[in-house]
Amino acid sequence: MTITPDPAVRRLPTQEITTTTDTREILANARRDTERYGLDDYFIVDVDSHHVELDSWPEILQYLDSPVLRDSANQMMRNWPNAARLALHNHSPGLTMQDVSGRIPHQASLGEETPGTTSGADRDATLVRRAMDAMSIDVQVVFPQPMLETGLHPQPEVATALLQAYNRWFTAEVLPREPRIRTMLGLPFENPDACLETIEEFADTPGVIGFLVTSQRHAGVHRNAYMPVYRELERRGLPIGFHAGPNQADTMTSTMNRFLSAHAMSFVTCNMTHMTNWVVNGIPERFPGLKTIWIESGLAWLPFMMQRLDHEYSMRQSDAPLLTRPPSHYIREMYYTSQPMEWTDDKLLAATLEAIDAENTLMYSSDWPHWDFDVPGRIAALPFVSEHGKRNILGETARKVFSLGG
Repeated sequence: MTITPDPAVRRLPTQEITTTTDTREILANARRDTERYGLDDYFIVDVDSHHVELDSWPEILQYLDSPVLRDSANQMMRNWPNAARLALHNHSPGLTMQDVSGRIPHQASLGEETPGTTSGADRDATLVRRAMDAMSIDVQVVFPQPMLETGLHPQPEVATALLQAYNRWFTAEVLPREPRIRTMLGLPFENPDACLETIEEFADTPGVIGFLVTSQRHAGVHRNAYMPVYRELERRGLPIGFHAGPNQADTMTSTMNRFLSAHAMSFVTCNMTHMTNWVVNGIPERFPGLKTIWIESGLAWLPFMMQRLDHEYSMRQSDAPLLTRPPSHYIREMYYTSQPMEWTDDKLLAATLEAIDAENTLMYSSDWPHWDFDVPGRIAALPFVSEHGKRNILGETARKVFSLGG
């Protein structure tokens, strides 16, 4: 996609970035990569980006079906000022460590000016559009942020209601404002019947290209109750994604005394657990046409999983009677997003990409506006990926997985 740079946008020294800095100024250097690698000639799909749904929370809560929950939310927002943008949510703002004690402040609040916007949804669409244009992105898949923690909500029925309200708000208010925005809607995984209802309600909605499980949750994805959900997604040709998220309070991370430690592990181990149950219980054999995507877990864990599960399977095949091949074969046939790509050693990264057949299974993601985001030039700079592979990773694989056409 060819974008004409805004002459008023400048490149900023890092120390000038604040919570009110314009997205286009933060991403001005992305244009340098676009010109250097000729990315205007690529079809680029960003498979994982975010908006801050809590900025629009009062609007979202009005989409709650239950008048009792809706009234409770309104009372919370009216009587508890600190709950104005958190009512009924399980997000813990007191442990928001992402801005590194103020040294990376932009994610703490997307406070930039958006003149002319009249609602939270209008503002969200404006901010997404700015990021897309700055990074030369043709299609951007947008997810919420704090709602990635919804699977840990202490009241499962409230978690279901919040996801349903969010899905209705996003499809009614955000998607119609920008045709380049797409989404994989979150499934209320606490309730398999509600998952099926969600698919039925939104599968044909323009801009909805798949469905999502927020991975921070204590649920066995292999339970028989979920099989109708997977069957319905397979029947409709819609992918399922598992989007990782943070958790500093489970039985493992609660022993860690640094955010760095919990961040490094929690985004990976939740998807490691789900993938193990997914593969060992033969879900790929039962639903061979279901496209499965693992999102925001990085890539370094995958060779470990392939080797570890193959090793165990070679000695205990009777524990995985549905499998007809070693676990690594199924892992190699699933899909992955690139962010965060652990590029600290060329040889290790090259081996990882080869192990997962990245030129055919990896899809670019920015993870914008998170503090550790990656621009498309990150993929274009890979010295051990072919030109054909780079085009696939940046957009062509996503075109096939999501049936984007054209």
